[in-house]
Amino acid sequence: MPDQTLKNKTIKGMAWNAFEKFGVYGISFIIGIILARILMPSDYGLIGMLAIFFAFSELFVRSGFSEALIQKRERTEVDYSTIFYFNLIVALIFYIVLFFSAPLIAEFFNVPQLTLLTRVLSLNIILNSLVLVQQTRLTINLDFKTQAIVSLISVIISGPVGIYSAYHGLGVWALVIQSISNSVIRASLLFYHNKWLPLFTFSVSSFKQLFGFSSKLLGAGFLATLFNNIYSIVIGKVFAAKDLGFYTRAKQYPELLSNTITSVLQGVSFPVLASLQDDKEHMVSVYGRLMRVVVFFVIPSLTLLALLSGPFIRFFLTEKWAPVIPLLQWLCFARMITPISSLNMNLLNAIGRSDLFFKVDISKLPLSIAALVITVPLGLKAIVIGNFVTTFISFFINTYYPGKLFGFGAIRQIREMKQVIYATIIMSVSVLGIIMIVPTDFLKLLICVPMAVTIYFLAAHLMKIEEIEEIYKIVRSIYRRRDA
Repeated sequence: MPDQTLKNKTIKGMAWNAFEKFGVYGISFIIGIILARILMPSDYGLIGMLAIFFAFSELFVRSGFSEALIQKRERTEVDYSTIFYFNLIVALIFYIVLFFSAPLIAEFFNVPQLTLLTRVLSLNIILNSLVLVQQTRLTINLDFKTQAIVSLISVIISGPVGIYSAYHGLGVWALVIQSISNSVIRASLLFYHNKWLPLFTFSVSSFKQLFGFSSKLLGAGFLATLFNNIYSIVIGKVFAAKDLGFYTRAKQYPELLSNTITSVLQGVSFPVLASLQDDKEHMVSVYGRLMRVVVFFVIPSLTLLALLSGPFIRFFLTEKWAPVIPLLQWLCFARMITPISSLNMNLLNAIGRSDLFFKVDISKLPLSIAALVITVPLGLKAIVIGNFVTTFISFFINTYYPGKLFGFGAIRQIREMKQVIYATIIMSVSVLGIIMIVPTDFLKLLICVPMAVTIYFLAAHLMKIEEIEEIYKIVRSIYRRRDA
């Protein structure tokens, strides 16, 4: 693919991906605030107890085959159909397992209500399995426009359904109804828009070929899923449901910001980097630019959220959620590092080294276990601080192979970030001054957010940070296309 064509497709894909993620997460953010004001922390805690079971189910249903299809140079309809049937069969198996295991899960947490919750929420596993290949085909073609439209319609309809259910006293079932309705709408729209149906065939040879790549991702995904959810299962077992609710809510907002920016760039970067796997110099150049854009947005955004966590929680969620504040602050700094680590791992996938991806992930397992053993007896805040420490150390582990293979290791990456860090410090000093002077939470939010954005961009402009000009180019490109 010629450089200019690839660049245009990347910019267009990034623009639509950004539109989808910021649109979906923006609407979800508003819906989440409304639901949190109506529901109780324990309602979120009940859902949080089940998160690890659904996460592992989704992991095995996916099994890394989407990435394998994207990474493969020549795909056939037989490949797509084979993976479609595999996804569906595994989803049905896991639904049956969870259906009959539901009483055991409820007994483990000593919450009888989880039996029915597990059996109903597990329907999402089947619904989501139907559209994995659909999404993969769209991603390969960098068609993020269709994905954006589908995601926005799904959340716009399912969100009010959840609010209506919560308002009428359904409690935790409002979250269940919202989730199921979103999956149904999304699956229906993807089949309608994509116009693709699988062939009536399953190729063992195709499966084996793709599994050679995906099996390493499955192993790495198993560990990553364990890392991401082990905190929830430990907190749910050791502490009360409301404590898990506080943790779940504290985790949601930094992940919302971090994952929005990361998924925009990562969703586009993997197929783009994979297409450049034979030109490593060009690949590293593209990767470096993507990382700088991630850092440019993630570091100041999460720093600002940490600084304003008190006013934000008290104003939007009310005092009943006040225990979230210190947890949110620490998790903001932890999630600041996560997108950079994710891009480092994405680079290994793009060159087909899923074996290295797996080695890196397995090397971090003892670190997470040690952190939990040390912090659980010390309380919920200590657990979150431990999560921050392990995330920080994991950054250096994740940068080992990019440094060894491409000369783009931790020290070079930190140097690439330093101007953004300086600009963020300038912004932070200004925000702290306003917080100390302004009396009410509403005014703190009203004044600090626009002022922080203005000061940060001004500092970035004065420091001549390259991403400012890149952002201007993308915006101008979008406007030219819109006016054409």
